[in-house]
Amino acid sequence: MFLEKVWGKTGSKLYGPTTGTDFRDNQLRFCLLCLAALEAPRVLNLNNSEYFSGPYGENVVFVANDWHTAVLPCYLKSMYKQNGIYENAKVAFCIHNIAYQGRFPRADFELLNLPESFMPSFDFVDGHVKPVVGRKINWMKAGITECDVVLTVSPHYVKELTSGPEKGVELDGVLRAKPLETGIVNGMDVVDWNPATDKYISVKYNATTVAEARALNKEILQAEVGLPVDSSIPVIVFIGRLEEQKGSDILIAAIPEFLEENVQIIVLGTGKKKMEEELMLLEAKYPQNARGIAKFNVPLAHMMFAGADFIIVPSRFEPCGLIQLQGMRYGVVSVPTRSIRR
Repeated sequence: MFLEKVWGKTGSKLYGPTTGTDFRDNQLRFCLLCLAALEAPRVLNLNNSEYFSGPYGENVVFVANDWHTAVLPCYLKSMYKQNGIYENAKVAFCIHNIAYQGRFPRADFELLNLPESFMPSFDFVDGHVKPVVGRKINWMKAGITECDVVLTVSPHYVKELTSGPEKGVELDGVLRAKPLETGIVNGMDVVDWNPATDKYISVKYNATTVAEARALNKEILQAEVGLPVDSSIPVIVFIGRLEEQKGSDILIAAIPEFLEENVQIIVLGTGKKKMEEELMLLEAKYPQNARGIAKFNVPLAHMMFAGADFIIVPSRFEPCGLIQLQGMRYGVVSVPTRSIRR
């Protein structure tokens, strides 16, 4: 009923049939996710773990991530703790991107199957007309209010989120009151993202062989995407979602200026249809210098990290920047928004 939407059977995205459009039953889908997470420690055994064997038990910390799991602390209190279950359990609520908060019509509170006493935690007023005019419910606000500790994905993002309504997207006051004080920098899988063992790149390398190997990997990358093969030409890449937060529109507008120089640019990502189409037009206009690949392609992403000279990060805001961490791991220079605008 729920998973077939995202198992490749319908061509739909995770949150809706197309980017920017929600499934009507998203709240129910994520309520079920939270309820499943709450049941998991009581029924799952970790017999295959080298660190732990047996059931989790009830003395656990739930880490709820973003608005999709923000009702978990509410269910923990209303359905479990008041019945003597999970008495010592705690919830850490982690904000990865505050721009997405799960704002819905106030009447939808009834769908959540929560006591009325939780309504103040969800209650929210903003100046926007979507999804409705007037009072709303805000899942992320509830997660922040009802959790035991709130944290985010970098120390700098802590400062941004509590600085004011622009960077805190109207939840800055709630975060200062909680308070939000902890930012733990995102990590990456250092096994998957390791140029010395990466199964997706042809010439593996380490700190002592990086210069020679990356020149060869650049030529392999150029051939893979159909650009003229020449290791002396600077290759600039972008890997990410095609949407305003990631600065994709800034990038698309800047590409013609980049290509006045003797450079090549490769853009890999999916997102808003309009941006995907603009990407294809640029490739048609600059066939010797630009390539746009509007799809999710893990092997190509690894090849781009291993062969590019620069990776562009034109984000309007970036909670942490996993792309930069991966870039440093592979020896590709990241170019942030300010450099592009300058």
